[in-house]
Amino acid sequence: MPVLTIDRDQGYAVVTLNRPEARNALSQALRAALAAVVQELAEAPDVQVLVLTGAGSAFCAGLDLKEIGASDDALRSVLAARSPVEALRSFSGPVIGAINGVAAAGGFELALGCDMLLASENARFADTHGRVGLLPVWGLSQRLSRLIGIGRAKELSLTGNYLDAHTAYAWGLVNRVLPAAELLPAACALARDMQSLAPGLLAAYRKLIDDGFDAPFPQALRIEQQQAQAFNAAVSCASIEARRLGVLTLGRTQQGA
Repeated sequence: MPVLTIDRDQGYAVVTLNRPEARNALSQALRAALAAVVQELAEAPDVQVLVLTGAGSAFCAGLDLKEIGASDDALRSVLAARSPVEALRSFSGPVIGAINGVAAAGGFELALGCDMLLASENARFADTHGRVGLLPVWGLSQRLSRLIGIGRAKELSLTGNYLDAHTAYAWGLVNRVLPAAELLPAACALARDMQSLAPGLLAAYRKLIDDGFDAPFPQALRIEQQQAQAFNAAVSCASIEARRLGVLTLGRTQQGA
């Protein structure tokens, strides 16, 4: 059975972690497969958005601790190798996390590597690094506090306690909470909605937001001006008029829905 599956449709791809018997724990094979698949999809001109989810009842339980506990070499390979979060972030377009169940430790880090999260009512989040005896190395200690505030982040990381989906929504960690059966359809619908942006703009806009978010506000404004001037200089009046008519049509359709 493959440790990862891919389904492509209408400009996006659904990537599913497929080790349900191990709660989709990130074995060395799964980490390598995820990096390879993201690279493959990044080079595919017909894929602009990724949806990441897990098979079975869990999103991802983190690193495969059975594998790591078997030898020191396995632990060293994790520390030395490129992180799956970095591999995920190398995709130029948006990555939607469809969190179907538990996202713990490295699985929580993987979720935080997505651009936005939709959560099933069954989803739970936990930073269990401290309980295992490790510190996070894939960005959790910095990304989590920027999303939910430093006090809440410390509460989670310094206890290892689980956070339910509805509290995660209230804290600003996830965009929406949905019944389990509606999670993946909603994530795919969101991916299709993103296809309405002008060609080339989806990746450029995502980069603009991320680059600015990582900088102090005055510098972020300069980044916006520089990147917008470079991108907008290549846009023609005719293309703007064509897009304007399309936006008007879409607005009328959505108002009537």
